[in-house]
Amino acid sequence: MTEPNESRIGLYIDFDNIVISRYQQLHGRNAFQRDGIRDFDKNAPDADPEIAARLAAATVDFDAIVDFAASFGTIVVNRAYADWSVPVNASYQRQLMTRAVDLTQLFTTTTRGTKNGADIRLAVDVVEDLFRLPDLTHVIIVAGDSDYIALAQKSKRLGRFVVGIGVAGSTSTSLAAACDEFEHYDSIPGIQKVAATPPPTGGGRGGSAKKATAAPDAAQPDAQTAPAEAPAKKAPAKSRRVTTIPMFSHTEDAQFDEPEPGEDIDPQTVATELLKRALQIGHAKGDADEWLNTGTVKNQMRRMDPSFNEKPLGYRSFTDFLSSRSDVAELQEDGPQRLIRAR
Repeated sequence: MTEPNESRIGLYIDFDNIVISRYQQLHGRNAFQRDGIRDFDKNAPDADPEIAARLAAATVDFDAIVDFAASFGTIVVNRAYADWSVPVNASYQRQLMTRAVDLTQLFTTTTRGTKNGADIRLAVDVVEDLFRLPDLTHVIIVAGDSDYIALAQKSKRLGRFVVGIGVAGSTSTSLAAACDEFEHYDSIPGIQKVAATPPPTGGGRGGSAKKATAAPDAAQPDAQTAPAEAPAKKAPAKSRRVTTIPMFSHTEDAQFDEPEPGEDIDPQTVATELLKRALQIGHAKGDADEWLNTGTVKNQMRRMDPSFNEKPLGYRSFTDFLSSRSDVAELQEDGPQRLIRAR
């Protein structure tokens, strides 16, 4: 029986977003379209073993995502949105159903897919649940699309704690800022580290060779274009995008978020600056020389940047992270407490 004061969680998964983003994180931008994953069936007799291996490497561990969501409390709403008739999606059905995930079907109404189908359906369901389930305390959105910024803001205004989960490199920084807490998929406990692979030297699977003949600019990565063809690669980005293959419920007019300005800045530098600001704020509230509790400082850093996490930066604990910034702050152990102040 659920405890009266236990948090109650609504978990909403934009399945296409997380699966496609993970594949492209490991295998390169537009790799999902280039490799024809939308229609790829690994069980087909003529399935390309190389593509099958790349797809297996990019498998998303939804068990780890559900377990992480459950750490906040009892999951009372658990939904994933996708076209489950697509082979790559169907391969996840058993895993999701064993975790009691409600598989919400999104039918494609045209051959080019339904623009923003998952975004709209998910947002409508969340807003409905917020009013229908007044005891819902947390909303967890598994996606990185900037379209969910307004949904996160509305959920917070209605008094819910909003958690975002997205794939690094395909997540809008504005969405992360709109959440109370944001975690990158790679930083979730239990996720196995997988090394990114270079793009294939060929034109992809099956029909990719035909696409390469008709539209080489769209099918071939820039790094693999022969020097003699270099001038042809200077066509405007918009003209290349027209030939992009639709991605499930997303079309070329509804691409996933590209890296935003500033995302190429060294994350270690960003974290250091975040620590400096948190210490300045902490000292401003009290004595300038006052020692601050490290837990309080970390909470302040997470409030300013919900996506902050020391583990993706290479540190086992927040204390290790602080120790590496000895030129910025000094640490002191006072019994079981660890204290910190700016130098």
